[in-house]
Amino acid sequence: MGTIVVGYVPKPEGEAALAKAIEEAGLRGSKLVVVNSHRGGSEFDSTAARRAEEEMAGIKARLDAAGIEHDIRQLVRGFEPAEDLISIAEASAAELIVIGLRRRSPVGKLILGSNAQRVLLDAHCPVMAVKAES
Repeated sequence: MGTIVVGYVPKPEGEAALAKAIEEAGLRGSKLVVVNSHRGGSEFDSTAARRAEEEMAGIKARLDAAGIEHDIRQLVRGFEPAEDLISIAEASAAELIVIGLRRRSPVGKLILGSNAQRVLLDAHCPVMAVKAES
């Protein structure tokens, strides 16, 4: 059984990535590893931590209902999210990484988000980038 790793954030791009990763895991019969990575710091207080845990519980219920074998990793280690995603993908010998992208302004289109760019350039396996619905 293969493994798919998805980067999740509770935003439209994270939801789009999760939906596509669930679809791909179902089609391939793969295990899904959901990675929710936070840098930590003062903005990640106990309220934010509790909210993140509730979000991950909702995702677990969604994956259980879909019958997808899964592992959920919620990380607050001070690393960049791209670092965590790439590291977990390598450690689990992932066959695919799924990330979400958000729409950008014309000027913003010149520069891809730094986390997305790092994953695309440094991942050891194929990366699927998914746009959020507009």
